[in-house]
Amino acid sequence: MNISSAILYIAPERLDEACEALLQMGGVEIHARSPEGKVVVTLEDDNTNSAADKYVALHGAPGVASVAMVYQYSDDESVDTEEVEA
Repeated sequence: MNISSAILYIAPERLDEACEALLQMGGVEIHARSPEGKVVVTLEDDNTNSAADKYVALHGAPGVASVAMVYQYSDDESVDTEEVEA
């Protein structure tokens, strides 16, 4: 599992168009946006390579000037953990 967040800077005149495109991307959620073009998103995916591809796709959304990753968490769910008693 891979969860990350980013701030996108979008040309204000293309903000609505860009947000529509972002919402069409699987695993992308918009959490906040400002009239000046700042948009906060989270991305969730099952593997790191696919998550990286989503960041590339964010750059291709209409009007996106930049994408800045703010947070990233990755967990390998296939790894078995062992409980240890004290």
